[in-house]
Amino acid sequence: MASQLATARRKRPAVRIFWESTIGKKVVMAATGLLFVVFLLAHMAGNLKIFFGPEDFNHYAAWLRTIGEPALHSSWYLWVQRTVLIAALVLHVTAAVQLSKRDRRARPVRYVHGQRPRASFATHTMRWGGATLAVYIVWHILDLTVGVANQDFVRDEPYHNVVADFQVWWVNVIYIVALLMLGLHINHGFWSAAQTLGIRSATKDHTIKTVGTVLAVVITAGFLIVPISVMTGWVG
Repeated sequence: MASQLATARRKRPAVRIFWESTIGKKVVMAATGLLFVVFLLAHMAGNLKIFFGPEDFNHYAAWLRTIGEPALHSSWYLWVQRTVLIAALVLHVTAAVQLSKRDRRARPVRYVHGQRPRASFATHTMRWGGATLAVYIVWHILDLTVGVANQDFVRDEPYHNVVADFQVWWVNVIYIVALLMLGLHINHGFWSAAQTLGIRSATKDHTIKTVGTVLAVVITAGFLIVPISVMTGWVG
């Protein structure tokens, strides 16, 4: 019986074996998480062009649709990017949910009060923060990409859409809460990804945590400055 199970396991594709393993899921989460950090840095840098005025910001948004031309047709690059990011998000969320279920099955008895291992606030909010971000991403696309959630949405006028959006107080609340959750997620997730990928030692641990914190602060602040500037009248 044992030999039959071993034979069946060997016949399974290596990718499936990797995915079904705990370390495989953690590696997928780490790799997709790092991909998101790179995308967020680029996205943040692009958003900051709003401070150069509507002409520059709208020109930047139009340029995104022309990346890869003439090898690629208009907007093909954006659709490739969106497809990759959606696939990465599905893998990231699926791995997180499955690891969470696996962790609960491994510890069916809840911790006795006072015996739960110490963890940072970011660690405690990773799951709820991740769920919040997943919902926010859908809303953000509907709001500033598709435009159905933005009553003042004007096609091909991104500067106008951003300013109109952040002049609504409850939109700012949603955005700020989501960004704070994102900062916490990056702060802990970067260190966790480094551990998963084998970058661990007593000397490197402090550096990795520092880099994660700096990334979290820079990305959070870089995105937050836009709605704050609209609210205060600096941009408008």
